[in-house]
Amino acid sequence: MWNPKRENGLKQLERFVARSGREYAAQRNFDLGMNRHEHVSKLSPWVRHRIISEEEVVTAVLEKHTLSGAEKFVQEVFWRTYWKGWLETHPSVWKDYTVRTSKLAKELEINTSLREQFVNATTGKTGIACFDDWTHELIESGYLHNHARMWFASIWVFTLKLPWELGADFFLRHLLDGDPASNTLSWRWVAGLHTKGKTYLARSDNISKFTKGRYTNITQLSKEALPANFVAEAPSLLPLPVHEPFKSGVPTGLLLTDEDLNPTELVRKIGPLAAVANFSSVEQRSSFPISSNVSDFVCGAHKDAGLRLRQTKCLNDSLISECKSVKSICEWALRNNLNQVVTPHISVGPTQDALGGLSEELQSKGINFCQVIARWDLMSWPHSSRGFFKLRKKIPTILSEVPLI
Repeated sequence: MWNPKRENGLKQLERFVARSGREYAAQRNFDLGMNRHEHVSKLSPWVRHRIISEEEVVTAVLEKHTLSGAEKFVQEVFWRTYWKGWLETHPSVWKDYTVRTSKLAKELEINTSLREQFVNATTGKTGIACFDDWTHELIESGYLHNHARMWFASIWVFTLKLPWELGADFFLRHLLDGDPASNTLSWRWVAGLHTKGKTYLARSDNISKFTKGRYTNITQLSKEALPANFVAEAPSLLPLPVHEPFKSGVPTGLLLTDEDLNPTELVRKIGPLAAVANFSSVEQRSSFPISSNVSDFVCGAHKDAGLRLRQTKCLNDSLISECKSVKSICEWALRNNLNQVVTPHISVGPTQDALGGLSEELQSKGINFCQVIARWDLMSWPHSSRGFFKLRKKIPTILSEVPLI
């Protein structure tokens, strides 16, 4: 199921589009258990790494349905875009999360009570049947139904009373679609930190209904959603990143990261490439070990991207270099006599953290570094700085102005 090749993602999209309209709207909230998630798209691992793009997904859906008929699914695609855009203008939230997670990792070493609770939660030994099953499913498959993610996060925060940051980190380490924005901000939303005064409380009757009776009478659940155990200061609002133009007709290298592994439109605009480099930040998503499911998926996605690039006429038969650091990227650029390095925009998250200072290092060697923002993001992010409703109202306009594929 979770083969990272682009062709597999496209096949999954083809299988899903017929069910992306009213059937999706009616059935999407039902979690039927591992390997039975047929009412949702299961496209998120490919979309998270832009192996297939949001434009491709929405285009395929709207070829089969009207916008009103597929409204619920199209909105779900835009939710991911919203989270990404929101975090771009509130990067301090990600910084606070990483700082807090590092402190909690150290606290786990000395706080035996917290460590025991954490271990029980992350090994599926809490005694809460649904929660423990979701833990095992997540570890084994690298995937959870969206509704199960909400229930899981709520139980983690309000019933088990564990820090939300450790839960978000657990997801980021195990989810094939683990995204710094969607994951972090969804956990904050459940905990009541994203929308003031709004928390999400898991209820036994709701779980029973949407698991079709697999879990009933769950007596251990908290009856109230108390405020999260850590409340950060209100994040400051920063301007959106600026779209950076690149030069044509100069020796150019393409940097591939975990954030976009099918930059076909960008490659067409650049023209022949002097060199290509891969950089993966997957092992830097957490100070805890990353799931082999996740690291294998990302590694496989990079290899597939390289194979597809070699099949184009843009690479000049150059080998694709694997870079592990800012230093090795600079060495690669100098070795290939590059005038500029171009990459799809690197959003707030581990990749941006890992490549901090790259632009300055390249500039000091006379090499330009250009991050190019996708047109989908350019159209959507200006409406993503507040609540989702602001972006939702703009969806018809965006879809009419963004040339769908």
